[in-house]
Amino acid sequence: MRVLITGGAGFVGANLSLALASRHPEWAIVALDNLKRRGGELNLARLREAGVAFVHGDVRAAGDLLELEPVDAIVECSAEPSVMAGVGGSPAYVVDSNLVGAYHCLELARRDSARFVFLSTSRVYPMHALESLIVDEAQTRFELAPEQPVPGAGAEGISETFPLDGARTMYGATKLAAELLIAEYDESFGVPATINRCGVIAGPWQMGKVDQGVFTHWMLSFYFRRDLAYFGYGGTGKQVRDLLHVDDLADLVDEQLQQPQRWSGRTYNVGGGRVASLSLLETTGICRELTGNNVAVGSVEETRAGDVRVYLSDCSALYAHTDWRPRRTPHDVMADIFHWIHENERALRATLI
Repeated sequence: MRVLITGGAGFVGANLSLALASRHPEWAIVALDNLKRRGGELNLARLREAGVAFVHGDVRAAGDLLELEPVDAIVECSAEPSVMAGVGGSPAYVVDSNLVGAYHCLELARRDSARFVFLSTSRVYPMHALESLIVDEAQTRFELAPEQPVPGAGAEGISETFPLDGARTMYGATKLAAELLIAEYDESFGVPATINRCGVIAGPWQMGKVDQGVFTHWMLSFYFRRDLAYFGYGGTGKQVRDLLHVDDLADLVDEQLQQPQRWSGRTYNVGGGRVASLSLLETTGICRELTGNNVAVGSVEETRAGDVRVYLSDCSALYAHTDWRPRRTPHDVMADIFHWIHENERALRATLI
């Protein structure tokens, strides 16, 4: 099987490329990336050593995709992933990358009758509805109350039945628009497509920033002793996200690629869920433990645009469909990130610091 992974030099794309190449040496894995994101160039040697073919291309340019040899499957990981994309400026790049890029990938899938796996986001759920949920304040985190005024929400998190009316950031809007386009290609052209609405994905080789990849950003800051701050909601650091190790995601995508008919037309939340979640305050404790460093963490009470107090992926529908489960705990994820930074300290310092 010939598999194209877009965004293939990025965090998720590169790790998926390497995982599939290792598990299926008989497959031909092709990673396409425009290398826009800083740090992506560090993955090129890893891809080459694993026998993954790299193509310097851009999903925004249809020709870059249609010039490729026929493929049997596409894993669409390319995206402008920042929730701040388009805030206070032009949304052109996020629209072109996340929506137009997805359309170009779907056209390639239509041309080649290829199966299609799309990495979407929990950010498709609208901000106002998420912020209207009843939240209890515990000692180290915010918790979702069991009874909620919005359907599809509860103590275990947000399910796929959560209402989609309302604004959700340009990042979330472009990913949701791509989801709708995918459904049409599935129905109209028979493209067997699967949509994974991922929460926070974390692990080694993520070039974390404050607006994307927050858990890696936190560990990088502790390791290299850079100041941090809790933003919003009183500046207490009690905001909560579930997190999924990228290797656990690779297990699921591998299954989806091998069973396209079983997964065709399916849209599922994919994340760590309530049991694999951390607040920023809890993350600070783990980072102090693993690094042995004590970094100053400031406090800014003002809440930033696009933030939510709590997001947890309710994966009940996914779990009813498959035996797949995340295998790594939040502490496992943070420990893997720490060891990766330690082993690649010189390169990361030169590239990111």
